[in-house]
Formats: sequence, structure tokens, C-alpha cells
Amino acid sequence: MMLKTSRDTIDRLISEKDFLSTVIEFAQAHGWKVAHFRPAMTGRLRRDGKPVWVTPVQGDGKGFPDLVLVRTDRLIFAEVKAEKGRIVPNQERWLGALLTSGQQVYVWRPSNWEEIEGILE
Repeated sequence: MMLKTSRDTIDRLISEKDFLSTVIEFAQAHGWKVAHFRPAMTGRLRRDGKPVWVTPVQGDGKGFPDLVLVRTDRLIFAEVKAEKGRIVPNQERWLGALLTSGQQVYVWRPSNWEEIEGILE
């Protein structure tokens, strides 16, 4: 007996990291230049023993969107989240500032896949 996995279940299970990789690969396959700035492990540990990760940036970089995508005359900023991921205040401020300046700004989740395909194709 085969189990049928619903799209909703798949959307809930995919990690943000895997979803981000999928979006990047799809965008590149459709001619987009893509920039994503990944954090690096510092070698230090937090009090709970977990590693400290940082993204080197100056100015107001904290909360900057995950992706910058460019193709011909289009520029897109996208924050990529797992299905239940939350937008934090620094991200809200960046997304709002970019929207106010007239940029194309999106928050993409796995359940938005059809919309993402339409935007990037």
C-alpha cells in the first residue's frame, strides 16, 4: 500500500535551507543572477554549547532579505522562510523600506511555489 503525501505535508516538512537552495537553483535555471549571503561559524560557542554564526556586514545589514535576484530589467528582493518561519522586526523594516522605495519584494514559503515559478519564469 502506497502512502500519498499531500502537498501541504511536504510544504510543512521542507527546511528553510533546502527550500532556499531549491529557489536559487530554479532562479539560476531561468537566467537570474542570484546573491545570497550565508553566515559563517565563528568557532565560538554560546552558553548552551551551540556554535555562534555571523554574517559579516556593515551598516544596517541585520535583517536584509535572503535573496537578491536580477534579470534584464528586473530586480527582486526575497525573504525565504520555511512554512512556519516568522519574519522578525529587522526583516520587517528592510522589507518595508524596499517596498516603499518601489522595489519588488516577496516573502516566499514552500506553499507559494506556483507563484514563485510564475514570477521567475
